[in-house]
Amino acid sequence: MAAASEPDNTPMPGTVFTPRQVRVLKVAVIVMGLLLVGGFAFVLAAIVYQASRGGQATPSAEAAAGASILSALPIPKDASVTTLALDGNRLALHLSSPQGGEIVVIDVATGKVLARIRLKPE
Repeated sequence: MAAASEPDNTPMPGTVFTPRQVRVLKVAVIVMGLLLVGGFAFVLAAIVYQASRGGQATPSAEAAAGASILSALPIPKDASVTTLALDGNRLALHLSSPQGGEIVVIDVATGKVLARIRLKPE
């Protein structure tokens, strides 16, 4: 009958933990293990999903039409593209020629020229 009168907060022999603390620790370890396995499975599923999509969206018909328009951008005969910058769906080209510089801003999605800015020295 000594075991029945013994309180639950008595440490187990050879440890400083009570039986209740050991049970809580076991449950915590099992839950954290399940979270790790579930998270790992989620990461693998996300990698497989991204790999099956090819990683890129398919180009729309507008973008394909814009690409053909961009390939026919008229620039002066003796001009050359010195710099270009892309910001979102806008492309800025810096053209250099003997007559002076020019900046052309193009909407990449539609292929339309949004602005042509002539640079004049002061």
